[in-house]
Amino acid sequence: MNDTTVFELSGVSYSYQNRIVALRDVDLTIRAGEALVILGPNGSGKSTLLKILDGLYRPTSGRVLAFGRDITRAADDPELGYWLHQRVGLVFQEPDVQLFSPTVFDDVAFGPLQLGWPSERIRQAVFTTLDELGILHLSDRAPFELSGGEKKRVALATVLVMDPEVILLDEPTANLDPRSRVQLIELLTELHRRGRTLIIATHELDLVATLATRVVVFGEHEHRPIAEGPPELILTDRTLLLAANLIHEHLHRHGPIVHSHPHWHDAEHQHEHD
Repeated sequence: MNDTTVFELSGVSYSYQNRIVALRDVDLTIRAGEALVILGPNGSGKSTLLKILDGLYRPTSGRVLAFGRDITRAADDPELGYWLHQRVGLVFQEPDVQLFSPTVFDDVAFGPLQLGWPSERIRQAVFTTLDELGILHLSDRAPFELSGGEKKRVALATVLVMDPEVILLDEPTANLDPRSRVQLIELLTELHRRGRTLIIATHELDLVATLATRVVVFGEHEHRPIAEGPPELILTDRTLLLAANLIHEHLHRHGPIVHSHPHWHDAEHQHEHD
């Protein structure tokens, strides 16, 4: 793994309307080449963290470095934001947030247009990206005509077209059918194999096993990391997963004997482990 530090957060906090805590004193280092899964239940601050890393939110307090440069004020500094968005791209949980143009081609071309690329470079980059994602045939389609899986791929294309070093993904497999889910996971695995740094926010434990090289667990009420480690260590820590509200226990009665099993949900199945 590359030893280059991509992000370094020191004491980062964020509150909505100065009263609703989303993040509290987060210290976190992310290195190039990682496939880092930020694992936590809804409301633990995962999405807010990604928006801070993408320079969309300015922390209430603390400091954020990206590639060694202070980006704490990127949300208020267009020049700094421009620099950051050439290297980092965010794929939102809801693809409709990113898809607002008349056609798929226009949506994928939007970012390069904002960066001032020449028209021929934009055209070539858009077609190349759509082709690599297997959605070139959708280029003239309107986004509202697409399936959920197609929208996810187009949203990813709007980021990949700018060739970022780091891809941030917020609940990337949410609301996908099983086939689209598998296709997207395979695509993300290939992107990581090619050297992209992936930072994935999710509450789905199966993504940890299939994608992660490292896992950071956010506490439901702490709004900061409460544990981190390799996937196999996190997935076998039943106490941690229960405390983070990532699994829940059911009591089962077999005659006079009562015992419990932890359960968790992914998009397709409910898993049960003794």
